[in-house]
Amino acid sequence: MMKKLSVIITVALFVLAVAVVATAIAADFGTAGEAKAMLEKVVAAVKADKAKALAMFTKGEGGFKDRDLYPGCGGPDGNFTAHPSLVGKSLKDLKDKAGKALGAEMYKVAQAGKISEVSYMWPRPGSTDPVQKVSFVTKVGDQVCYVGYYK
Repeated sequence: MMKKLSVIITVALFVLAVAVVATAIAADFGTAGEAKAMLEKVVAAVKADKAKALAMFTKGEGGFKDRDLYPGCGGPDGNFTAHPSLVGKSLKDLKDKAGKALGAEMYKVAQAGKISEVSYMWPRPGSTDPVQKVSFVTKVGDQVCYVGYYK
């Protein structure tokens, strides 16, 4: 009886430890809900003051950098107007590690007042191995903006 109880307690502690580790790992990365909420903040910020908003997005200020979540925007010329490291480079011509034209797809699906999704393969920050990423995309004024999260 004691041996059976000991096994049950050991298994329960193992399951609890796995759950704690999984929760801690998940807390390191943004969720789909958090990415969508950030995109809604992006829209409000661009509508309020586009130049200020794009500068904040690029610098990661004002709550626009949260773990691996950050916004990016591209202007009518197809170039990044906001991004932590790609401002001035082409968003429209951006392809993922598998060759998917994700930038062109973002421009194609972006509509004012609607949030669309674009899936692609992209490495997490600090890594070179591509993993599944989904970006929520919308159009606000002349900007195509997105916030992506890793699956």
